[in-house]
Amino acid sequence: MKSPESSGKPKRPRLRLFIIRRVSGASMLPSLMPGQVVIGVRRPKRLRPGQIVIISHDGLEKVKRIQGMRSNQVFVQGDNRAKSTDSRSFGWLPAAAVQARVIWPRR
Repeated sequence: MKSPESSGKPKRPRLRLFIIRRVSGASMLPSLMPGQVVIGVRRPKRLRPGQIVIISHDGLEKVKRIQGMRSNQVFVQGDNRAKSTDSRSFGWLPAAAVQARVIWPRR
């Protein structure tokens, strides 16, 4: 009987692609400061409300927090609502607009 590890096929190392970005603007204050560096993991497997993500919208990358989800769509907002352009103005986004989930710094 073969063990699961000895299936005969070599295992490919699982690579996680990371993304490093600098926060621009005050939309995520007080959680993230303007100029602060964040690290995200590309193509996150599971998205949940409360997670900070890097999204692509109108040709720009933006750092926002997921506030809601429905059938493959996300609603994102900045923590500093008075200074944030987010889903309140541009609506729900396809989940594919999420480029990465911020993993550092942890909040």
